[in-house]
Amino acid sequence: MTLGLYLSVPFCRTKCSYCNFASDVFSKGAYESYVARLLEDITAARRLASELGCTLPETVDSIYLGGGTPSILSGDQLQRIFTALREQFTVDPAAEITVECAPGTLSPSLIETLLACGVNRVSLGVQSFVDKEAQSVGRLHTRAIVLEEIARLRAAGLHNINVDLIAGLPHQTAESWTLSLNEAIATGVPHTSVYMLEVDEDSRLGRELIAGGTRYHAHFVPDDEATSDFYLQACQTLNAAGIAQYEISNFARTGFESRHNLKYWTRQPYLGFGVDAHSMLATDRATGTRAVRFSVPDSLDAYMNRGPRPVTPVSERAALEECFFLGLRLNQGIDLGKLRAQFGENRLADGEKAIEECVREGLLEPQGTRICLTSRGRLLSNEVFERFLTEESTVGPASAVV
Repeated sequence: MTLGLYLSVPFCRTKCSYCNFASDVFSKGAYESYVARLLEDITAARRLASELGCTLPETVDSIYLGGGTPSILSGDQLQRIFTALREQFTVDPAAEITVECAPGTLSPSLIETLLACGVNRVSLGVQSFVDKEAQSVGRLHTRAIVLEEIARLRAAGLHNINVDLIAGLPHQTAESWTLSLNEAIATGVPHTSVYMLEVDEDSRLGRELIAGGTRYHAHFVPDDEATSDFYLQACQTLNAAGIAQYEISNFARTGFESRHNLKYWTRQPYLGFGVDAHSMLATDRATGTRAVRFSVPDSLDAYMNRGPRPVTPVSERAALEECFFLGLRLNQGIDLGKLRAQFGENRLADGEKAIEECVREGLLEPQGTRICLTSRGRLLSNEVFERFLTEESTVGPASAVV
C-alpha cells in the first residue's frame, strides 16, 4: 500500500464571497512563518504516526498542495516544502504531484519552479469562463488570463491540468453555463471538476442570502432547480465530449483521473499537513478495517500555536460505513462481494437494508455485484449517504496530540 500527502496553504489574494474554507487574506510576512511550521510537521510525521500506533507505508505516490492558493507562495518556499517532503518520504518517481493554482498567478518563473519541484499536475480554480460570473464572487481573473495560462503550462510541457467549474454562480444562466462547459472542452484540458454552489450560512454570500439582501450579487444566485439542471447538463455535455464522469463532481479523459483524490474515496492512507488538514492511517493494515483519523486546527492562530489535534479511532463499523458513503461517490460504486469478504455478512446487514430502500426510491441501482448511484442519487447524494450512518458509529475524540 502507498501513501498520499496533502498540504494546506490557507492564503488567498482575495476571499471569495461563497467561501467558508479555512483560508483568508494575510500579509506575505505570514507565509514564511507558516512554511517554517509546515517543515517542522513534515519532519515530525513519522514520530507522530508511531505514537498513534500506525506504520506509514514506505512509498508516497501522490502529493497535493491545496488551499487557499498555494501558487502565491514564493518559488523558494515551494522548493523548500518539496525538498523536505523528499527528505522525509520515499516519493515514487511516477508519483502524481498536484498544485492548486489561481488563474493570474502562473507566471513563467512560477511554472519553471513547479516543474523543478516535480509538479506534474495543476488544478486551476476557474469557476466560470464568463468574466461577470467569476468576478461577482470575488475572483480576480478573466477568461483571457485562464486561456493564456493554460497555453503557458502546455508550452512548458505540463499537460495534466484540471479546471474547476461551479454551477449556480450569481448571474449564471443556461446560456452562460453552456458557454463555460464548451470553453472547458475547447481548451483540451483532460480533467474538469464541477461543483454545485453550496452557500454556507457563515460565508459573506450566505449571510446576505439569509438577510434577503443584494450585496455580493446575492439576488442573482440561481435557484436550486436551475443549479441542479446545470449540473445534469454538465454530466451530459462532458461525457459526450469524452471527458467521462468517474465521481460525483469529477470528470476525466481516460488515465487522467485524480489519483490523489481517489485515495480519499477508496480509503487509502493519507497524511495531511497545515491548517484544517486531515489524515487517515490504518491501524490494522492486514484488513484495513480499523484506522485512526486526526485533523489539524482550522484556524491559522491555533495551528501556529500548536493547538491540539483531535484523534478519532475508526471502528470496524465506522469503517464499513465509510466504505459506503465514500465508495458510492464513485461512478463504479461499491462491490458488495468484496465488502462481505472484508467485514462479514452480519456487519453488512444494516447497509443492505439502506441499499434496498434507496433502490426502491430510484437513488441507487445494482450493476452486477456492484451498487451505484443513479443520476437522481447523485443530486441527492448527501441524503443517500446519511442512510448509511448510525449513532453507534459516531466516536468522539479519544485523545489529543501535538
